[in-house]
Amino acid sequence: MRIQKVTLREIRMPMVMRFETSFGETTERRILLVQVESDGVSGWGECVAGEAPHYSPETVDTAWPILRDFLWPEIRGREFGAARDVWEMLAHTRGHNMAKGGIESAIWDAEARQKGQPLWKLLGGVRDEISCGVSIGIQPSVEQLIANVEKELAAGYQRIKIKVKPGLELKPVEALRKRWPRIRLMADANSAYRLEDAPLLKQLDPFALMMIEQPLGWDDIYSHAKLQKQLETPICLDECIHDYSHAVAAIEIGACKIINMKLGRVGGHTPARRIHDLCQRNGIPVWCGGMLESGIGRAQNIALSTLENFALPGDVSASKRYWAEDIIEPEVEVSPKGTIKVPSGPGIGYQPKLDRIEKLTVRREVLA
Repeated sequence: MRIQKVTLREIRMPMVMRFETSFGETTERRILLVQVESDGVSGWGECVAGEAPHYSPETVDTAWPILRDFLWPEIRGREFGAARDVWEMLAHTRGHNMAKGGIESAIWDAEARQKGQPLWKLLGGVRDEISCGVSIGIQPSVEQLIANVEKELAAGYQRIKIKVKPGLELKPVEALRKRWPRIRLMADANSAYRLEDAPLLKQLDPFALMMIEQPLGWDDIYSHAKLQKQLETPICLDECIHDYSHAVAAIEIGACKIINMKLGRVGGHTPARRIHDLCQRNGIPVWCGGMLESGIGRAQNIALSTLENFALPGDVSASKRYWAEDIIEPEVEVSPKGTIKVPSGPGIGYQPKLDRIEKLTVRREVLA
């Protein structure tokens, strides 16, 4: 393969409802799309960096120059055998995994399209239908939270994740468990707590949560190991796992019992597959987290979620939960039983809606 051209586009997509986490709220997404052209075929990826350096140090505005000035020069004009080779080609640039994941995943899409093969099969996926959960942001009241959960359960979603932060964890969880004693329920703190909060977090143990996701510092694997020893509830690590070595460390010191896999956070499909395989060998289930992606990133997540060890429902939900109109066709839909049928077409299996993308584009740069 050889990449002849890369097009970077920033689009702005207003969300159908605000989404609040422990570090703020989002009402509109700035999304960086990466289109690569290889031997007459286009592949599409999405850099999932946010508007501000809250979830990750990366942002849309840091990823753009990294892609243009460092990552593109590493692959420009070079021949390589397959998309799986790209990760090592980008290794001279340290970090910036979300920028890397945007271009690396686009090249995987291009290779799958060239071969007339679904991306999920090229990745080694084993299922043609994936289980779905939802992530519900912090709500103004417990009553509103209950109403939102009721709506999502009626839509068929198999797992409910709620965002929590100090002072807004016990009452919401208690209310949901009282209303639905047996649903799959988890809490995501996005690093809002400290190790000193262990007695507070231990109060969540009686509610039989599937997991508490990333309760402590975004780069603090060690403290999570100390916390896990004090909790019955499994800890799931998200922000802490940036690469294979972090996953090794977390598993070896007992910092978690589950890992959330995000394509952008680890840098693309190649490193994601390595971490997936490591977790599988060690009996650590993984699931696919979401970053409020457009349909392009959502389609990439669907393909990733077909790997064997994605044993738990992920955050890959329907387009309509986030967007009045998505940028792919068909849009991502969830069945009444809470699943997504994996597309059988080549590449990501969905077609970018070029007119829609053009309408939403606020800046563009062609790299050739």
